[in-house]
Amino acid sequence: MDTLELLVHPVRLRIVHAMSGDRILTTADLCDRLPDVSKATVYRHVALLADAGLLEVAGEQRIRGAVERHYRLRRERAEVTPATAASFPPEDHRRVFAVAMATLLAEFNAYLDRDHADPAADMVGYRQHAIWLTPEERITLIEGMRDAILPLLANPPASGRTRHLLSPILFPSEEPS
Repeated sequence: MDTLELLVHPVRLRIVHAMSGDRILTTADLCDRLPDVSKATVYRHVALLADAGLLEVAGEQRIRGAVERHYRLRRERAEVTPATAASFPPEDHRRVFAVAMATLLAEFNAYLDRDHADPAADMVGYRQHAIWLTPEERITLIEGMRDAILPLLANPPASGRTRHLLSPILFPSEEPS
């Protein structure tokens, strides 16, 4: 199974999201982070991702006679590069987008299902803005967003930090005039 096939599944994509940021987690940790997914399903998809080389064993620990594995995401294996995405036919883009939206919806529902979820206090945003851009303005916008986001991607987990999902989506909604 190639990387695209592995990642176009909502549970596997959620596991990859949970592992991002240089986290090292056990399958039990992942089950805690995905409470709406059955444990058997999480274990099955972790095994698929590990067998495919997207997750690697960072360590093992014997607990009550069983071996508990600690996994780390191999980012270089779990990324779909811009060059690869550029080669996708429209149907692959549809599949990837649909899975990304299903995954985002599942993550958002898991957030709302928490006992103390407070979208207003957490400054949750899901607005859409229609903007008119020339090709040059679009490039400037994307570069500005990258400049704002890239330094923050390197932030490690720390006291006072909460992990957030940021999902910028940009596409033309009309033909150029």
